[in-house]
Amino acid sequence: MKNKIQQPSDPGAIASRDLSGFPGRWLGAASLILAPLLVLVGILLRIQFHFFFPQQLAAYSDHPRLMTAAYNCFLAGNILLWPAVVTVARLISRTRPGWAAWSGSFVIFGLFARTFHAGADYLAFQVTRIEGVQNATKIVGASYGSFHVVSALNATILLGWILLAIGTYLSRTLGPIQSAALAMMSALMMGVLKGSSVMSVVSATGLCVAFVPLGLKLLLNPPSPSLKGFAFGTAAVSALVAALFYFGQLG
Repeated sequence: MKNKIQQPSDPGAIASRDLSGFPGRWLGAASLILAPLLVLVGILLRIQFHFFFPQQLAAYSDHPRLMTAAYNCFLAGNILLWPAVVTVARLISRTRPGWAAWSGSFVIFGLFARTFHAGADYLAFQVTRIEGVQNATKIVGASYGSFHVVSALNATILLGWILLAIGTYLSRTLGPIQSAALAMMSALMMGVLKGSSVMSVVSATGLCVAFVPLGLKLLLNPPSPSLKGFAFGTAAVSALVAALFYFGQLG
C-alpha cells in the first residue's frame, strides 16, 4: 500500500476520463446514491426487533412481509454496492493505487460474504414458514458456527471499509468527515440473521454521508446526457430490470 504516484493539483476534482471505463460513470453514480439508501432502509425496517437470531425468527413469524422487505432491501443494497466500491477504488487509484487495490478488493470480498449470509437468512425464514418458529430456532441454533469457507472472508467485512476510508482520505477523494463516516461501516454487525441496532443505523448513515454526495457529484459533473438520451436510458434500464425480475420468478 506504499505504492503512490504524484498527486495532481486538485485530486478531489473528478474528470470524465477518470471513470470512462468499467463500471462506468452512470452505473457508479447510481450505485453510490441508491445502494447506501437501500441498506439504511433495510436496517430501519427491522430496528424495532432485537438483533439476535431467535428474535429475528420470531419477528419473521409475526411480521413476514415487514421482515421480508427489510432483509431484501438490505440484500439489494449490499449487492448494488459493488459498482460504488469499484468507482471509489478507481478514484483512489489516481494517486494511491496500492490503497485502491487492497481496500477495494477487501470490501468486495466482504460484500460476497454478506451475500452468502443473506442466503442463509432466506433459508432460515423459509424453515420458519414451513416448520414453525420453534423448530427453526432449534435448527439455526444447532447449526450456528458450522464451518464454511466464506467464514474466511469475515475479516474483510471488518477491515475492508477501514482500508477504503483511509484510501479516500489519503487520496483526497473524500474529505476527513466523509472518510471517517465511511469507516463506520466496519462496525456493522455481520453473520447470519443479524438484525439491527443503534450502531447499525450509525454505520449505514455513515455510508450515506460518504457515498451519496459523491454520487450526486458524479451525476452533475459534465458532460450531461441529453434529455432524449436520459429518457431512452431510463426506459432501457427499467425494461431490463423488469425482464430480469420476471425471468427470475420463473425459477
